[in-house]
Amino acid sequence: MGYVWKRVLTPAASRLFLYLCIMIIKEEKLTIKEILDREDFTRENIISLLNSEGADRTLLLKKSADIKEKFIGNKVWFRGLIEFSNICSKDCLYCGIRKGNKNLVRYNLSDDEIIAAARFAYVNNYGSLALQSGELESPNVTSRIENLLYKIKDLSKGTLGVTLSVGEQEHKVYKKWYEAGAHRYLLRIEATNQALYNKIHPNDSKHDFNRRLGCLKSLQDIGYQTGTGVMIGLPFQSLDDLAGDLLFMKNFNIDMCGMGPYIEHVDTPLSAYSDELLPLKDRFDLTLKMIAVIRIMMKDINIVAATAMQAIDPMGREKAVKIGANILMPNITPGKYRDSYKLYDNKPCTEDSAEDCQSCLEARVSLADAEVVYGEWGDSKHYELRRSKEVSSK
Repeated sequence: MGYVWKRVLTPAASRLFLYLCIMIIKEEKLTIKEILDREDFTRENIISLLNSEGADRTLLLKKSADIKEKFIGNKVWFRGLIEFSNICSKDCLYCGIRKGNKNLVRYNLSDDEIIAAARFAYVNNYGSLALQSGELESPNVTSRIENLLYKIKDLSKGTLGVTLSVGEQEHKVYKKWYEAGAHRYLLRIEATNQALYNKIHPNDSKHDFNRRLGCLKSLQDIGYQTGTGVMIGLPFQSLDDLAGDLLFMKNFNIDMCGMGPYIEHVDTPLSAYSDELLPLKDRFDLTLKMIAVIRIMMKDINIVAATAMQAIDPMGREKAVKIGANILMPNITPGKYRDSYKLYDNKPCTEDSAEDCQSCLEARVSLADAEVVYGEWGDSKHYELRRSKEVSSK
């Protein structure tokens, strides 16, 4: 090997190679405090933070909590969640409402039921709601959601903000919905390493990684506050994958982040790998660290405290709020349908009424030393700055 180096590398190149090796070694020896003092994180820095334990973990969580306090404050905004249909055209290998799950009772709320739920959010001064469903594409779906958006804006006199999370659509469809009043959109990428993405989705045209990326770009170009996120603790997933996920979100310049621990569903193909997964408590802890790191990396974005965290730890969402999350989604779906929108097993709060869910989350926010802000959309500060820069650059 030494002979090859002498024949190929010039003295200058050899010195440069040695210098780079020394830098890599130094990089590996950075303490967590030294990493947290940096303005930007490398992939290796992020992996170190996600590996942190004990006092180092405490430093990480304190840093993220301090940044949240400085840039967001101790505030939390509600998005009244309406899971209006569990009918889906996709067959994602991890999801409980996947098309291939024959053990699921399918439902589709009527327009009147959706409007009644939206009215609850309006009367209770939530400020915003989120319409979520399985992924379907058709002219009927496009028209229905467009009409619902107009009705929601009408009943609330334009005061209710609306987030959509209904999957991949054509650019022109997203634009129609934006013009009808939707201004935020959450489209989770689930895994930004394409090889991992392909392992957790069927190999067919309906599950195309590049199309999903294209949809995110369309949403951003149209003007939506654009959100994405990933599952944490998937089979086949490494810390390097998770570090790449965070760097993707930073580089894509997202406005909102919704990510949570992977929890298997018994009626999915990925449940076959349950014995190979991290213990639930480790998946939960890794999710907390992911939230902490993204809050440090992207100081002014909106971050959701996912319901899945409460499925693992009774105080899961409070812990997320304390160290970085600032969005909660009280479920206002009519109670008789909630048990059929199970993306994963042991989903909490499926038997609560909309009123119960609101009271519960108010108490949880108080336990996290935060306060619910009513009557505001709670738009992403990052979005406002990003859009103002885009306008000024034109």
